[in-house]
Amino acid sequence: MSVVYEASDGVVVVRLERPERMNALSGEMLEELSLVFERACADESLRAVILTGAGERAFSAGTDIKELQHLDVEGARRASLRGQRACATIESCTVPVIAAVNGIAAGGGCELALACHIRLASESATFSLPETKLGMLPAYGGTQRTARSVGTSRALELMLTGQSLSAHDALRYGLINRVVEPAHLLMEAQALARTISGLAPLAIRACLKAVTRGIDLPLEQGLELEAELFSSLFETEDVREGTRAFLEKRPPVFKGR
Repeated sequence: MSVVYEASDGVVVVRLERPERMNALSGEMLEELSLVFERACADESLRAVILTGAGERAFSAGTDIKELQHLDVEGARRASLRGQRACATIESCTVPVIAAVNGIAAGGGCELALACHIRLASESATFSLPETKLGMLPAYGGTQRTARSVGTSRALELMLTGQSLSAHDALRYGLINRVVEPAHLLMEAQALARTISGLAPLAIRACLKAVTRGIDLPLEQGLELEAELFSSLFETEDVREGTRAFLEKRPPVFKGR
């Protein structure tokens, strides 16, 4: 397996496990990623997922170029759709997905990170979309998600120049949430996952749905979705427990129902 799935106490670590190739993404790995995240989405006991890469050099150096070298038009379309499916499965996951970017995130690797809901990066991490240097464009959703994350102008600068951003520049651009010392990256991601895990799971899932679905809707429809999700939570025990615990000045005990 080139994608490892490790579950513990409601948190899953998904690891790209191809360090000898800097976790370059083969077609097989992308298929595995889709299956792994479908599995995660179906697990109601799950509270958060961390996506990271094996080794210290790379989160993922991007698509395995050897697989792209001899593609025809139809093969290229299938490759793009396969990568888009993997990224869409990550983005649509019903629990928060935290990227722990431990090194180079180039091309498809950067696109995987962009599909995650929250992004932490090691101080040694770099981010790039260098496909134009190969006569291509980012095709796993990168042209769309980058612009939505950092704005059209900065997204185009990244793609048209193929330049690499340091972790601190990526933070300044708004591409990531936090820069962490390399030795502490996974611990920080796990601590964040535990914080999320301690909150009301149905409310967390509702927040994800409101944002990830609502962002592509006109504001009025997004507000309707928000109100619908808010009101639906009042059928749950967790809302009663949360409000009762607040008034009783004690920690709530959420059960996800």
